[in-house]
Amino acid sequence: MKFKAKVMDEPAVYRALMRISHEIVEKNHGVEDICLIGICRRGNPIAEILADNIERIEGIRPPVGSLDITFYRDDLTHVADAPAVSDAGSISFEITGKKIILVDDVLYTGRTARAAIDAIFSLGRPKMIELAILIDRGHRELPIRADFVGKNVPTAQSELICVEIPPYDNSVGVSLLEKEAE
Repeated sequence: MKFKAKVMDEPAVYRALMRISHEIVEKNHGVEDICLIGICRRGNPIAEILADNIERIEGIRPPVGSLDITFYRDDLTHVADAPAVSDAGSISFEITGKKIILVDDVLYTGRTARAAIDAIFSLGRPKMIELAILIDRGHRELPIRADFVGKNVPTAQSELICVEIPPYDNSVGVSLLEKEAE
């Protein structure tokens, strides 16, 4: 992969996440019954940042969990295709009757979001599920859309969005990469 452009620097990422936090509070008329669930991997730290922001805004920190959707994927035909996941996910709160905000770094085909919804329903029956995404790059294959978006970045199929965020990376930012010609 070849670096093509810097889409967001660290301040821009944190501004977008603060805006998403305000939008979550506003759309849901506060934070009652809200739970944030990050999709492993980079959705987890983003969900934690959103929860910290919401606590600063409302004085209440919503519960945060993580979700490993590997076994709910429909686009992985071989075990070798499975993404590397460093943690198996953890939800230590009841989700039935709650407003779940699923959090991920990039929305692309919609298959990850669909798998996450399947995984959530295997754990209980939430009142509603909303989707918060840092980057929406388009190219949907399923009728999935994000409720909260940090930035829309139209991409070509040959391009890749790379989100960097601790603890998985040493920096914060979003880059656009391009597949090198073979």
